[in-house]
Amino acid sequence: MPPPDNDDTQLEDDAASQPISVPDSGDAGESGKLKMIISLLKKCLGVKDIASMRLSLPASLLEPIPNLEYWHYLDRPDLFAAINDSDDPFERMLAVLRFTFSKDLKFIRGKVCKPYNSVLGEHFRSHWDVLPVEYPSDPTAPPIQHLYLTPPAAESSYSSLALTPAQAPRVSVSETASLSGRSVKSGKSGASGLSLASRATSTAGKSTPATSPSLGEMNLDADMSNLNLADDASEVTELVEADDSPNAKGKQRVRIAFLTEQVSHHPPVSAYYAKCASRHVELAGIDQISAKVSGTTLRIVPGSYNQGLFVKLTGGPGAGETYHITHPIGSVNGMFRGSFYITMGEATIIECTGGNDDEEQLRAIIEYKEESWIGKAHFLVEGVIHTYKPGETQHEEWTRVKHVPRSRILATFDGSWKHKIRWKRVNAPSSEYATLIDLSTLHVIPKSVRSLEKQLPDESRKLWDNVTTRLQAKEYGEATRHKLAIEQRQRDEAAERKRKGIQFVPKYFESDYEAGQPTLTKAGRLALEEELQEDIVYPLEDSSTPSTPSTP
Repeated sequence: MPPPDNDDTQLEDDAASQPISVPDSGDAGESGKLKMIISLLKKCLGVKDIASMRLSLPASLLEPIPNLEYWHYLDRPDLFAAINDSDDPFERMLAVLRFTFSKDLKFIRGKVCKPYNSVLGEHFRSHWDVLPVEYPSDPTAPPIQHLYLTPPAAESSYSSLALTPAQAPRVSVSETASLSGRSVKSGKSGASGLSLASRATSTAGKSTPATSPSLGEMNLDADMSNLNLADDASEVTELVEADDSPNAKGKQRVRIAFLTEQVSHHPPVSAYYAKCASRHVELAGIDQISAKVSGTTLRIVPGSYNQGLFVKLTGGPGAGETYHITHPIGSVNGMFRGSFYITMGEATIIECTGGNDDEEQLRAIIEYKEESWIGKAHFLVEGVIHTYKPGETQHEEWTRVKHVPRSRILATFDGSWKHKIRWKRVNAPSSEYATLIDLSTLHVIPKSVRSLEKQLPDESRKLWDNVTTRLQAKEYGEATRHKLAIEQRQRDEAAERKRKGIQFVPKYFESDYEAGQPTLTKAGRLALEEELQEDIVYPLEDSSTPSTPSTP
């Protein structure tokens, strides 16, 4: 979660005013970027909410990816699709926990970066076709995943300060790797994947890894905003896809479609919706952050409209259930050293409602352990799954593990949110710890995006194409010029709305988003359905018939 530049956040109130600029140092190297970052931090010191500032960053500090494409919480869509696989409510809660730990995998595999700031009315859509997880004979073992995996990392590598690119195993992603579905063991850079991203030529089932931050961007030749000041060659880790396994050939995949739109610019707010029709799982929410420089860190908290993620089960075993997942507090550390890493604080609460409201419901607490300000970060978590009675309110005050009465606890879990999480039942006579999820084996699964020729002018990749192309060519001055042109056009449109006395109306989402759960308009429902019907490369599950979880 990088420092947001939030260009023109006052647009709707004062279209004529100019943003505060961070001067370009003229040095495109790491030292020049660090000087610009220090300049930015000086402007942010003492500011209550950086999201309210109107800052304009040089393009050389930006990652060549639109903000709406970067934020989607579907880094592992296979785990999202698996939430509704089990008839057991407890197993469904375990599945939601796995999804929660994996939804921001980019912060483990990728680096701290600043995507383009979204403009009002901009939207992005994509989809994933993934092999569904399979379930081993051992009921306590985690599901078997197939796509974008690597061997488990050693415990020590994920219980210390965040790895710089020089320390971390690299996953080399080439055009062949992303399109053929074969495993990768190559020292070549992802330049071919980069060229694909620049023209947005991906089709259904043929993803562009250069715009999936943790894979393509880890070692791109045009690595614009790698602010860790070390970038030498290192070990290449084998990346395995299921298509290498004879058992995976011909298996049906599940499709997950995603749509998001920038619905407000003051404050900056976006709405998003995702749907896996064949597994009857949907995801919705509002994105808005508040950021403040505190000491030597950037502290990021959810904005007032950001109530968390809402996972809805519209059919199947968990029909009628909604899982409300709150956001933790994030901090970007190491800013004055130029070696950024992210830590999490406080807690995430997952609360299940709906389904059979006459019975006790399940709730989970993920508590992020406080890091010492001296020594190394360990990224530790602990948590519980507990019951609560619908209609009562006492559980709303249980925000830490210690608050939950022992009689209510069904299971405990602990570990590192950058590595392995283990769990066990508390009252089972022979309960032993089992692996909930090993995040060190997982990489971000690239998305499929329609070609530029099929996109509307306000779709993210088409809107920012000139900036992206120049950044990838390291033409920073031209990239900044095109970026400023987009910003000026937005100011002009805001001034025209103000002159006419009209308000901006989102196209794909209803304007009322204060409850944190966005509602799709008719156009939004159509756009999502169109994405679900995009060209099919792999055989897909039929969403009109009930799905059955896969077994090995």
